[in-house]
Amino acid sequence: MDDIKHVYKDNYLRYASYVILDRAIPHVIDGLKPVQRRILWMLFKMDDGKLHKVANVAGQTMALHPHGDAPIIDALVNLANKGYLLDMQGNFGNPHTGDPAAAARYIETRLGEMARETLFNPALTEFTPSYDGRAQEPVTLPAKIPLLLMQGAEGIAVGMSTKILPHNFQELLKAEIAILENKPFKVYPDFPSGGTMDPTEYDQGRGKVKLRAKMTSPDEKTLVITEICHGTTTESVIRSIDEAAKRGKIKIDSINDYTAEKIEIEIKLPRGQYADKIIDQLYAFTDCEVSISTQLLSIRDQMPWEGTVDGILKLHVELLQGYLKKELEIERDRLLEKIFEKTLEQIFIENRLYKQIENVASFDKLHSTIETSLKPYHKQLARIPNREDQDRLLAIPIRRISRFDIEKNQDDISALDKKLMEAEKDLKNIKKFTINYLQSLLKKYGDLFPRRTKIKEIEVIDKREIAKKIVKVGYDSESGYIGTKVSSPQTVECSSLDKLLILFKDGSYQVMNIPDKQYIHTKKVPAIWIGPADKETIFRVLYKDKKTNYPYVKRFIVKQFILEKEYSFLDDESKLEFISTHKGLVLLLTFKPKARQKVNKLECTLDEVAIKGVSAKGVRIANRELKTIKIYKSEG
Repeated sequence: MDDIKHVYKDNYLRYASYVILDRAIPHVIDGLKPVQRRILWMLFKMDDGKLHKVANVAGQTMALHPHGDAPIIDALVNLANKGYLLDMQGNFGNPHTGDPAAAARYIETRLGEMARETLFNPALTEFTPSYDGRAQEPVTLPAKIPLLLMQGAEGIAVGMSTKILPHNFQELLKAEIAILENKPFKVYPDFPSGGTMDPTEYDQGRGKVKLRAKMTSPDEKTLVITEICHGTTTESVIRSIDEAAKRGKIKIDSINDYTAEKIEIEIKLPRGQYADKIIDQLYAFTDCEVSISTQLLSIRDQMPWEGTVDGILKLHVELLQGYLKKELEIERDRLLEKIFEKTLEQIFIENRLYKQIENVASFDKLHSTIETSLKPYHKQLARIPNREDQDRLLAIPIRRISRFDIEKNQDDISALDKKLMEAEKDLKNIKKFTINYLQSLLKKYGDLFPRRTKIKEIEVIDKREIAKKIVKVGYDSESGYIGTKVSSPQTVECSSLDKLLILFKDGSYQVMNIPDKQYIHTKKVPAIWIGPADKETIFRVLYKDKKTNYPYVKRFIVKQFILEKEYSFLDDESKLEFISTHKGLVLLLTFKPKARQKVNKLECTLDEVAIKGVSAKGVRIANRELKTIKIYKSEG
C-alpha cells in the first residue's frame, strides 16, 4: 500500500506541475501559454507574407504540441479574436454573440505586422527541445510589448487559477514611458466589448471591477443595448433578461437580437413601463451589470507568481531595455565586422597585396604570405585578420579587383561609421532609446487601439430600494390561481425580490417565485396563509390529534426551502385548527364536557411556546378533547 501511495503522490505532483507550468497559466515574460507560443513560433517559421489555412497551421504546430489539433485550433481562434497578433480571413466566430468559428480548413491566418516586429528575434530567444526531441521550441518569446496585460488571460490549473483582464495598448505603453521617466501612472482594464467600467476597487489587479452595458433609448417605450459587459454574450444577456422577466423583476413586451457587426439588442416595453424607469432594474437583475474579480497569476522563474499591474509593467520595462540593449550590441558588432571587412578589402586591393601571391605555388604558403603582407596595416584594422578573413580575400575575383572603386568603398565605410556612432550613442543612453522605441510603436499602432470601455464611477444599486415598488399578488380561492395577473379581493403585497410562501390547510407548504398566474391547488386544499418568504416570520399554530382530539401548540420559522418543493409543517395524524403570525395571542380553548370534569375552559398563551423546527412535534396543552377556539387577547 505504501508503494501505491508513493506512486499516486508522485504522479499527481507531476500532473499538477505540468498543468500549472505547461498548459493553463501564462508566462509573465511574454504573456503566452505554451500552446499560444507554439502557434506563434510556427507561424513565424512559416511566414512568407501569405495567409495560411488554420488546419495547416494546427498540423505544423502538432510537431511542438502533444495534444492534438482541436486545442490548437481553439487556442488559435481565441488568439486571433483578441485582435493584436494575427491577421484573419474567413469566419473566426464572434466573441460578442458566442457564435463559433468555421471549420479550420475554411479559415486562414498569418502573423500581423505588429507581431512580426515586436515578438521575434532568434538571437534573443532561448530554445528547448520539443516533447519528442525532434525540434526546438522557444522557452519564451522576447516580447517588446506587455502582452500579458494587453491580451489578458484566463486559466484553471490544479489548486490555482488566473484571471487577468485586458488593458489598452496605448495606455500600457504610455505607462512604461512614465516608468522610464520616473513619473506617476495609472492603468485600468479596457474591454473589446466596450461598456462602462468602475475601477475603484481594481487595486492594481488584486481586486475587482464593476461593468455595465451601454444602453440607448430611441423612444420612451424602447431600449437598445449597444455594448455589453466583458465575459457575457448577446445570448447570455438576453437569457438573463428573459429570466428576470419570468421572476417578475422586470416587465418587458419583447426582446430581439439584431446584432451583426455591431451589438444591437432591442427591448420593447409593455403598457405602463418606460425606458428611463427600467434601466436600473436591468442593471440590478440582469447581466447588464456584472462584477469581475481578478487574479494576476503567471509563471515566473518556473514558479507560479502573483503580481500586480504595476509590478508586471516594471518587470517588462527591465526586460525591454535588456532586449533593446542586446539588439544594439548585436548591431554594433555587425557594423564593426562590416567596417573591418571593407577596410581589409580596401587595404588588400589598394596596396596591391594580391600581387605578392601571384607566384606562390603552395596553398599553405598563400596564407602565410597574406598574413605577412598585412602586418604593416594592423593598426588600421579593428582586429588582426584570421584564417577566415584570409580565405575571403583569396576568394575575391579578378574582375572585382580590377573594378574596385576606392572612393565608393570609403563612402560605405563612412556610412557604416555613422551608424556605428549612433548605435554606441544609443547604448550609452539605453533609457532614452527605449522611450523613443515605445513612442515609435505608439505612433505606428496607437490609433488602431483606441479605448473602448468608458471609465466612470458606478453608483451601487440598492436592489431592495428598486424592489420597494410593491407587487400585488392576487389569490382566487375558488379557482385556485395565484399571481400578479390574478384579479381577486384577496391580495398580498410583496416586493419583486421576494419569494412567495404559501401554507395550506392540510399542513403542507411551499415556496415559489412570484408568478404571473399559477394554479396551486394540487391537492384541492385551499391556502390559509400567503406572504413573502422572509425567513423571519414566526408562525403560531394550534392543531389537534385526529385520534384523541387533544390540542397541541407549536411555533416555527420557515428558514430553509427549495423552490416549488412541497413540505409539511404538520403530519398526517394532525388537523390544523388555528394559525397566526401575530404577537401576544391568548386563545380561549373550550373542551368537550365529560362526567366529573370540572374545568372545561383553558387560556393558552402561544408565545410561551419555544420556537422549534418546522417539522418538530408541538407541545400538548391538555389531555382533553378540543371543542372550540376563541381569540381571548391579542397585541396586534
